[in-house]
Amino acid sequence: RGRGSLRRPEAGWASRAREPEGAPPRAAAGVRGRSSILPARGLRRRSGRRGCPGPQPRAAQTPRVPLAVPWLPPGLGSQGGVLWHLGEACLLEAGTQSGASSGVVSTCHSLVVGIFGLYIFLFDEATIADPLWGDPSLVKVNIAIASGYLISDLLILILYWKVIGDKYFVIHHCAALYAYFFILRDGVLAYVGNFRLLAELSSPFVNQRWFFEALEYPKFSKANVINGILMTVVFFIVRIAPIPPFYSYIYSVFGTEAYVRLGLLRQSAWICTCVVLDVMNVMWMIKISRGCIKVVSLIRQEKAKSSLQNGKLD
Repeated sequence: RGRGSLRRPEAGWASRAREPEGAPPRAAAGVRGRSSILPARGLRRRSGRRGCPGPQPRAAQTPRVPLAVPWLPPGLGSQGGVLWHLGEACLLEAGTQSGASSGVVSTCHSLVVGIFGLYIFLFDEATIADPLWGDPSLVKVNIAIASGYLISDLLILILYWKVIGDKYFVIHHCAALYAYFFILRDGVLAYVGNFRLLAELSSPFVNQRWFFEALEYPKFSKANVINGILMTVVFFIVRIAPIPPFYSYIYSVFGTEAYVRLGLLRQSAWICTCVVLDVMNVMWMIKISRGCIKVVSLIRQEKAKSSLQNGKLD
């Protein structure tokens, strides 16, 4: 009791009976004054003793008013949280709009480049006569259009990476631009470069699938199913079926004078980029085929169930 009475004035624990009437309580002031010397856990340890009321309750703090943003829905948080969600919402909206714009541009680009490339593939006698060193005038125009689109799409992917970013598309674009650089600069491999551009004829169906998903079309709707089947068939025709004859042609010209004149850098750019692109085409074809087979099998199951319900099958 003696030691406690010596510490009471310092800690502000004096009993209220000894305080004069009208005087402000000393407990809060004492605790505030000794906060740097007497730790809070010491107050909690002594609060259980007789005659020690313990630490006084803290003064009520002014509630934090959330930052008002009228165009946001309620419940997104306060202050920094609201600004964070605002930034995420703006990024998502901008990414969605850029994805839609990119899909439209990609469809237009694929139609222009694909149809023009198909004309060159069938009727350009200069490149047909000499696929490695033929006159690349028409092919350069087509390659230039494709290169401009790839550069712009690559910038959009990087800018909105969190929304529409894809590492495989970055690899695809960089590999194609690396090969197109030699065609535009040196005028070689024109027929080969144009032949690779025919793969763009499958892009409109791929982009249409994205639009159906964005518009929330049912997966088993007639339009979605027809587009998926066409996408699978066209993707196989323009990207997978040409792989065997393309590499058989490489084998046939390997070691010839025209091939040796290309030099090691152009040869490696030609073969390596084509291998990278074809590996990704095979990966995408496997995914597309699995999705198509899954949808078709589910449609058959639904038809069988409906037939059983109608009593058409025993």
